Amino acid sequence: MKFLRLAPLVGMIFLAHGAIGAEAVAPAAGVLGTAAATATATAAAAAAAAAKVPNSGLDLSAFESKVRAQDDLFRAANGAWLNTASIPADKSAYGAFEQLADKSDAQVRAIIEALSAKPQKEGSTEQKIAAFYSSYLDLAAIDKAGLAPAQARLDSIAAIKSKADLAQWLGGAQGVSNLPVNLYVMADLKQPTINRALAMQGGLGLPDRDYYLKADAKLAQVRKAYLSYLITLAKLSGEAAPDQVAAQVLALETRIAKLHWSNVANRDPVKTYNPMTPAQLAKKAPGLDWSAFLKAGQLDGIDRLSVTQPSAIIGLAALVNTVPLAQWQQYLKLRVLDENARVLPQAFREAHFALHGAALTGAKEPLPRWQQGINDVNQALGEALGQVYVAEHFPPAYKARMQELVANLMAAYRDSIDGLSWMTPATKAAAREKLSKYMVKIGYPDTWRDYSGLDVRAGDAFGNSARSAAFEYQRIAQRAGKPVDRTEWGMTPQTVNAYYNPTLNEIVFPAAILQPPFFDMAADDAVNYGAIGAVIGHEISHGFDDEGSQFDGDGALRNWWTPADRKAFDAIGAKLVAQYSKYEPLPGKQLNGKLTLGENIADLSGLQIAYKAYQRSLNGEPAVVLDGIGGEQRFFLGWAQAWRYKARDEKALQLLTTDPHSPPSFRTNGAAINNDGFHQAFGTKEGDAMFKPSEQRIRIW
Repeated sequence: MKFLRLAPLVGMIFLAHGAIGAEAVAPAAGVLGTAAATATATAAAAAAAAAKVPNSGLDLSAFESKVRAQDDLFRAANGAWLNTASIPADKSAYGAFEQLADKSDAQVRAIIEALSAKPQKEGSTEQKIAAFYSSYLDLAAIDKAGLAPAQARLDSIAAIKSKADLAQWLGGAQGVSNLPVNLYVMADLKQPTINRALAMQGGLGLPDRDYYLKADAKLAQVRKAYLSYLITLAKLSGEAAPDQVAAQVLALETRIAKLHWSNVANRDPVKTYNPMTPAQLAKKAPGLDWSAFLKAGQLDGIDRLSVTQPSAIIGLAALVNTVPLAQWQQYLKLRVLDENARVLPQAFREAHFALHGAALTGAKEPLPRWQQGINDVNQALGEALGQVYVAEHFPPAYKARMQELVANLMAAYRDSIDGLSWMTPATKAAAREKLSKYMVKIGYPDTWRDYSGLDVRAGDAFGNSARSAAFEYQRIAQRAGKPVDRTEWGMTPQTVNAYYNPTLNEIVFPAAILQPPFFDMAADDAVNYGAIGAVIGHEISHGFDDEGSQFDGDGALRNWWTPADRKAFDAIGAKLVAQYSKYEPLPGKQLNGKLTLGENIADLSGLQIAYKAYQRSLNGEPAVVLDGIGGEQRFFLGWAQAWRYKARDEKALQLLTTDPHSPPSFRTNGAAINNDGFHQAFGTKEGDAMFKPSEQRIRIW
């Protein structure tokens, strides 16, 4: 997936979260399709205990007895779970990531409740965490306050009297609202040691431009629900003609959506890198008072910035100039109410869930209020919480074991580069150089973020949310023109995810993902390599996917390929696009192979590298048999169980429209079917659903 924090895309392992089942049973013959499957779990467990070997790490109760791995690896490993597990009412999807995220949230909740149970020094970080959380949970106070906490922001919108005022308001709301033009600061793509400002498209209330523009029955239903939601917001805020206001806001957002670049277009770092001076931008995109906008956005005096989607920004600036102020005021008012609905009275919260929960994701009820609060505190004071989380839940031995795994994966990647048949020596040398410069971050940052300047007030949920967002934006804006801090993390330790950042050429693995089913200190290495090893390999591979491969070892956007090698690489990628474009996650709706190409490359390459690393870890010795299953088979079953997942149709449609990852079942089988080790481990043959002749298998790294 991609990491989008109003910033260019950064590779991540997934969008969601998870854990593993419990009760062990004998592996079903259908799963393995071999005589080894007849061994009982009891005998295997006894043998393991006698030999003092680790457990397999597999959830045997999830196996589907009627499905062979040779026909469907994902269902063979997870079928029983898929048949019996239900998606919780407060979830739109459920699987390994979601289960593990729930566990992380519960651990963070215990930390916060422990802080709240005793008096904390006024102004201390501990006091801020407790006050932020308790204010968010105090629904009685939120309901009693009504719209009063939001009134100052609403009044500031009503006070807009000119286009210059509008530009100033849009600049001043950066970081607090999702606006038609958003500002951010990050490493310059071609000078990655220096932070530069960015201007990017935004401003939509629905997840993507396609929700406004596609002639699709399901998306049309969502548009209808969105219009109803906007009408409700207008009514609740006292608009005299709510239907008219809502219709005008939807019409304006549709005009904005028509200007937006597609998700596929946004994947091209060359086309999205467009540096210019503020004066040049003002000349190219008249209509928005860029001087007032940048000054209010705390970027006054910058020498240049990069415009991520030039045609969209030009069009959006023109809209600022041509759309009547009254319509912009209506739009901004409803945007503020939508974005803050969860800290507004009950009627706003219920309307917000009806759209963002039920209509968009299919969830039956909201997340528990405590869990919503955890999400908000993590956004506001995440590293402060993370410091305690790591001390309680991430022993030093975990980091040491992960460092060992990463070292083996990196070595396997070097070997793989050396063995490439389609790449010339010059490009191989550049690839090895890039790999040698990878920075690896495991568990938690070495330097923790300072929250002393954040103003948190007891009983002010709305204000705390707004001030924390403004505080974070100020931190980001202040780094414009300054050297990049290579120690900074883009995720908190308690986040169940991982990512690759091309401008820092780094792979990052927060502590929370380093738990079963991804990483189990007590488990045999086969499943660890199939799960967390493939995650590590996935993130390493993002540096060599169709996007990441355009950055060099120092993080600069620079072509280090020979023309022939690039052509060969693109040709292999085209085969992967064709493979995944045939998959149909929902009836009549196929995957977008171009949108998911980067993640599919990372899955394919990550699995291949992890398998090679697992073989290296055996040091020439045969893998032990655990739970009646050989090591090579456990590796691929571990890979499949890490992607255990089921989603409601509404959520599946949203991800199909917006997510650069393929759905987990296709990630599992789509990578495995091209892996020589999978075919060897399970002895696939012609007639098996997952058989693919060796000469047709797609191999990249």
